[in-house]
Amino acid sequence: MELSLVILGGSAFVTTCGLALAAYKLGLFYRLFHKTETKSPRHGGESVAEVLRAHGIKYVFTLVGGHISPILVACEKMGIRIVDTRHEATAVFAADAVARLSGTVGVAAVTAGPGLTNTVTAVKNAQMAESPLLLIGGAAGTLLQGRGALQDIDQMSLFKPLCKFCASIRTVREIVPTIRRALAVAQSGTPGPVFIEFPIDTLYPFHLVSKEFAVKNPPKGLMGQIVSWYLTNHLSNLFAGAWEIRDVSPLPVDIPLASDSQVQTCIELVSRAKKPVFVLGSQATLPPTPADDVRKALESLGLPCFLGGMSRGLLGKDSPIHIRQNRRDALKEADLVVLAGTVCDFRMSYGRVLSRRSKIIAVNRDQSQLMKNSDMFWKPTVAIQGDAGSFLVRLAEGLKGHGCPAEWLQALKAGDVTKEKTNRSKADEKTEHHLNPLKVLHLVDELMSDDSIIVADGGDFVGSAAYIMRPRGPLRWLDPGAFGTLGVGGGFALGAKLCRPESEVWIVYGDGSLGYSVAEFDTFTRHKTPVIAVVGNDACWSQISREQVPILGSNVACGLAFTDYHTVADGYGGKGYRVGREDEERLSDIIQQAQKESREGKAVLLNVLIGKTNFREGSISV
Repeated sequence: MELSLVILGGSAFVTTCGLALAAYKLGLFYRLFHKTETKSPRHGGESVAEVLRAHGIKYVFTLVGGHISPILVACEKMGIRIVDTRHEATAVFAADAVARLSGTVGVAAVTAGPGLTNTVTAVKNAQMAESPLLLIGGAAGTLLQGRGALQDIDQMSLFKPLCKFCASIRTVREIVPTIRRALAVAQSGTPGPVFIEFPIDTLYPFHLVSKEFAVKNPPKGLMGQIVSWYLTNHLSNLFAGAWEIRDVSPLPVDIPLASDSQVQTCIELVSRAKKPVFVLGSQATLPPTPADDVRKALESLGLPCFLGGMSRGLLGKDSPIHIRQNRRDALKEADLVVLAGTVCDFRMSYGRVLSRRSKIIAVNRDQSQLMKNSDMFWKPTVAIQGDAGSFLVRLAEGLKGHGCPAEWLQALKAGDVTKEKTNRSKADEKTEHHLNPLKVLHLVDELMSDDSIIVADGGDFVGSAAYIMRPRGPLRWLDPGAFGTLGVGGGFALGAKLCRPESEVWIVYGDGSLGYSVAEFDTFTRHKTPVIAVVGNDACWSQISREQVPILGSNVACGLAFTDYHTVADGYGGKGYRVGREDEERLSDIIQQAQKESREGKAVLLNVLIGKTNFREGSISV
């Protein structure tokens, strides 16, 4: 710690002295805190841990730093598991995964300055993915901010555009109410990240902080008295009321809901539709409605559903109402489209895939997302700012006994069968070099267990996986979301394995994206989280190269190497396998061996050398 203040300089000192002297002369000087605060061995980190425990937080992800040590130590003592990673971004990605899978707020704690700046991309990803997340950051001491202290930057300005709520703790007594409010805000309305910075002197015990406030070589006379008074008064205020008993229980969470009249209008529209289609996004899986309740509601409706984002897997592996292929064609033909938490951004061609003849029901918690691009390419018939999951349950209750025209559902399902046969035939083609990536993905999909969770982190290889791999149930698919961030794999898999320790957790990596988080195999080993990574190694950033080469005539910066990533996994305490064309006949055996190693406690990396196919020609990379 470095909290010593030798001198207050410039006009600030003059102003401070004037105010202090006036207060002193008027007899207004008083101490704000009691002897109990000065003698207590307690520290601010304990208050943080108390609130987190009361809110059901089980994990805090971190990369350790002196600014935040009291928080980590106190959390561990109170039974909250501290999971330390090899990069701050991974800590946030892991917290994001926990938020998505557990229905609570994910928590990450990192040190000041570069520790926090390392999280910016992951926090922005959580914002765009609408994940409730609490980022705790260290900070320079309250009196040293802006004076050139170690790792001191304007952190608040950095995170205000990214977070729903930002606060800087100025006194120890503020810790409990500030965290309670932040956790409620993170879950209310449209969920998202919140940020609290903790100056180092708000976290350590009084006896240590008071030593740092001692003036070394103080000025003589009145000036020395004023400086001494200023520091003493600041210290008194810092700890005043610090250990008074406070309510640490959760505050109410505000979730917007559709009105009865809105639901009734939608019931009437759906009941009259001949060719209805539901398009579900990640918001359909948000609390408070359990994902299984949403699944049951959709099954009772019996209407064709396209699933995206976190809603992938909501209907299980082989649901008769889940349509996986030909979405664009179905939307053009539909007479009614229900967008349940789906946004008309690039993933929906900004709304251009919707027919102007269709009636459209849009439901979203966020007003701006609800109406995205409605001024240009589409118009909602009914726009509801509300929770998608509860809306679907209420809609199903009002439509009991109503079924979907059989010929419409059968036609969409027939298109699925045709497209998937084509995909399967492409998997049987020989590539010029190495293994066919589609065959690899089909085999993994066939062999993975029914409780598996799939983490998607990559471009071309992962894009293919999205067409082929079938999540087995609700909340069993994790991808970055609308931001398209690479590097989520290690953190998402870590959080998923902690939430679901009995499940197989598969990371589908591109060889480019693997580079961001391969070091987390060390974390998997240390924290006994044995995940399985499948790396599609084509020695290329293929998602970019596919367009860059034919359009611009150069493969510059797109080429990689057929690196021995499997030996990296070995070095970090996991188990690696190199899989090439010579292993094609025993590919199933290798995958099953990886599953066995994982069950026995080893994190496994399958470094699969793959060739090129034309499977995703024409897909966009920008």
